[in-house]
Amino acid sequence: MRQIIGILLLILLPATSALAAEVRVAVAANFTAPTQAIASAFAEDTGHQLIASFGSTGQLYAQIKHGAPFDVFLAADNRTPARLESEGQVVAGSRFTYATGALALWSAQATLVDDSGAVLRSDKFKHLAIANPKTAPYGFAATQVMQALGLQKQLAPRLVEGQSIGQAYQFVASGNAELGFVALSQVYRDGKLAEGSAWLVPAELHDPIRQDAVILREAADNPAAQALVDYLHGERAAAIIRSFGYQLGDQL
Repeated sequence: MRQIIGILLLILLPATSALAAEVRVAVAANFTAPTQAIASAFAEDTGHQLIASFGSTGQLYAQIKHGAPFDVFLAADNRTPARLESEGQVVAGSRFTYATGALALWSAQATLVDDSGAVLRSDKFKHLAIANPKTAPYGFAATQVMQALGLQKQLAPRLVEGQSIGQAYQFVASGNAELGFVALSQVYRDGKLAEGSAWLVPAELHDPIRQDAVILREAADNPAAQALVDYLHGERAAAIIRSFGYQLGDQL
């Protein structure tokens, strides 16, 4: 009997393993923490493995265009995935908005940032971190906010640019910049600010940060890629996305 069970296990294990696959995902830096949480839940629920690479949307676009082996792209805007779509680089019909982001002015210091952003007009800081507005949608949104407030020229000498919103966050977290424009998801957990002080930037001060996802053309036959997109439409992923301060995309 033991020998029969052993033979059955040898037959069943390869079949079970064949059902699991890997999906390589290019992820905008603002979505790092949610992706890590989603990856764990996704593996638990589907058996598939999510392997993520993080960076600015512009940097990831360049890597994709140069042949980087990604299956799915989670961007920080809707323009870049639309551009890839127009260039024939994505699976037709796969593009959708998975989240809408929010921008925050944040400091690791508990009392530096007030609830109206008035600190930007003060001399209480020497350095203001933002992501590169040419490659990072959150950095571009930060420049729009400064323009809307009439502060772009005044703040220009104090700006410190990170290549991604992740690097901008690190400048502030490390104390190299007293405050910075970051993604709300980087400092927000389960309905509250994790640390420091922050001003949630009113959405009307910048263009909507609609974050789109696509399945890339080379992954058309990868079952894990489609499984991930389906998972992002599901309730468990939606709960994770909300917990980091995002609004849900239109199709969630």
